[in-house]
Amino acid sequence: MKLIWQIENDDILKVKLFFEANKNNIFVLNRIKRNIKKTIPQFSNDIFWEAMISCLLTTQQRSGPNSTITKFICIKPFPLNYITCKTSDNPKMFTESILTNFGGIRRAKTIGEEIQTNLYWLKNGGWDIINEMVKYLLSNQTMETEKKSAKIIMDNLKGFGPKQSRNLLQSLGLTKFEIPVDSRITKWLTTFGFPINLSATALGDENYYNFVQYGFQKICEACNILPCVMDAVIFSNFDDEWTEDKLAW
Repeated sequence: MKLIWQIENDDILKVKLFFEANKNNIFVLNRIKRNIKKTIPQFSNDIFWEAMISCLLTTQQRSGPNSTITKFICIKPFPLNYITCKTSDNPKMFTESILTNFGGIRRAKTIGEEIQTNLYWLKNGGWDIINEMVKYLLSNQTMETEKKSAKIIMDNLKGFGPKQSRNLLQSLGLTKFEIPVDSRITKWLTTFGFPINLSATALGDENYYNFVQYGFQKICEACNILPCVMDAVIFSNFDDEWTEDKLAW
């Protein structure tokens, strides 16, 4: 059985008009700077760790520019930085306490468990796997290598499914093609005439996720727009204006 994606000229025009109207949003310009031009800090374990925690925090909770999550993530120094968590006697309880005391953050207990599990894996050989993955991805960046990198994260880090694995890689500036498909993307696809009804709740299934993402990628390809940039355009269209200080993470 074969599925043929046929993007009509009217579809391309509609997408391009939407893109042109939103392409100068600071969130979009920041995505281009990080993921396309690669104007990013040199990769390190500390940077990966903070990006990982940011992804866990945004699971099932809004993370717009004025959200509680963004305010917490932007604290400097970061309260849950790698050294602090690594040297804690009980990373799970420490994390739960920090998040609970800050207030307004959901799933503090669950995130504490995820952080402790992931810390143990990273300290016991996981860092070698992550650093090798990043090294290979930086020198061989294709749709296939990005997908394989997302799979490595899904298979080894607790709390990371199809969406958050891509979210992590994208936030690190490591991807162009694989994006974190969520309800914003499915709503946008529906508005722009995606040929089937979409379910945001079904995105936890890897095969369904890949199907929806491939359709999104085909639309982007037809419009000559990289998926990571189109994702930023859609994401920013749902939020108030982002500012530079809230994009540092």
